[in-house]
Amino acid sequence: MGRCRQCNVDICDDTQICPLCRCVIEWEGEMEDSYPDIRLRARKLNLAVRIFLFLAILTEVLLVYLNWRFFPEIRWSVISGVGLAYLWFIARFAVLNDNAGYRLKFLTLTFLGILYVILIDCVIGYRGWSVNYVLPSALLFVDAAILVIMFLNRRSWQSYIMLELFMIVLSMLPFVLMFFGIVTEVFFSGLALAASVLLFLGTLIIGDRRAKSELKRRFHVR
Repeated sequence: MGRCRQCNVDICDDTQICPLCRCVIEWEGEMEDSYPDIRLRARKLNLAVRIFLFLAILTEVLLVYLNWRFFPEIRWSVISGVGLAYLWFIARFAVLNDNAGYRLKFLTLTFLGILYVILIDCVIGYRGWSVNYVLPSALLFVDAAILVIMFLNRRSWQSYIMLELFMIVLSMLPFVLMFFGIVTEVFFSGLALAASVLLFLGTLIIGDRRAKSELKRRFHVR
């Protein structure tokens, strides 16, 4: 059994560092097998992610060569490389990272996915379908996901109001891009903005006092 002299606590796991003060643990006697080993799963996942990263690098090197050697007119190896990097990021950020909340993980992965689709559109010859259709569709998907999560987590549904406000602001992005001529499709962009506004208004009206109290608390209004 290990012991941290700084915190004066016994450590039953086989870790070498105190989880409280991060000091090195002193071991008393021989190390014995302990149960459960809370770090075993994390170590296995870390090993799997490192193996995937190594294989992904080898694969991308091969794909870059094939792209350059046989298909130089389209740089499709950029798509494969970013796709492999996205999968690695999912493993590192969404699976192994316990510090980030599920809302941050969901939003981050969703909008990185949007950027990936836009990259695909640019690589194969920009046609605008990524910003005209995929972007507003993703915004609608996030709004629908928020609604489902609020229904499943009914006890603290009011905690999603700020996320709904963020979605309203984000749904205005296609109209900003429309001003610069990047987005040309109005209907889907307007539908995404309307869905975000209606979701917020519905939460505010149905939630009544709890929703208003949450907004006052968030914006420090008395």
